[in-house]
Amino acid sequence: MRSRDAPRIAALCVLIVAYTCLSHYCNTHGAHRLGAALALVPLLAFGLGVLRHTVPAFVLLLVTAVGALLLYDAWPILEKNFSVVYLLQECGMYGLLALGFGRSLRAGDVALCTRLADKLHGPLNAAEIRYSRRATLAWTLFFALMTATVAVLYVSVPRAVWSALVNFGAIPLIAAMFATEYAVRRRVLPHSERRGIWATMRVFFASR
Repeated sequence: MRSRDAPRIAALCVLIVAYTCLSHYCNTHGAHRLGAALALVPLLAFGLGVLRHTVPAFVLLLVTAVGALLLYDAWPILEKNFSVVYLLQECGMYGLLALGFGRSLRAGDVALCTRLADKLHGPLNAAEIRYSRRATLAWTLFFALMTATVAVLYVSVPRAVWSALVNFGAIPLIAAMFATEYAVRRRVLPHSERRGIWATMRVFFASR
């Protein structure tokens, strides 16, 4: 990890910890208004970010204005059912990741992990391409399983338990997946160039 990345990573970690703690508080203490606001922030930020890079400025302003009116009208329903918004947010995020990894496995396409590895230390040899394609499949299954688990737990365990698992269990699981994949890669490709987990994660998130 480069020293200039440290402040940004630290700020991101603080933001993530604050968001997860507040989200868990809202789900366990019935803070409907704050919970609805927190649940919508990532979805709105993502949507506006996509629109900002795909549509003209006047269209973005129009969509924002219409969205604000719809949000104002639907706010009582969202506030009452904010935990459902959290559910959709979590399932949507992991589902899109599973879809992104999975779609890159189509015939004729380049697997997502292959693209990332090529950016890190390409060009890749045949063994590295084969391994990175299998790693892409592993990430696809991992995120698909995360999506299904979040949905099943939502309807099968108490809300406080679901919130604790979603807010405090997901990041360690993803970190464990990164570490496991790195360990397997070191064993399967012992002579390949390696730049560590931080470099891999930096390239991965920069490509999102």
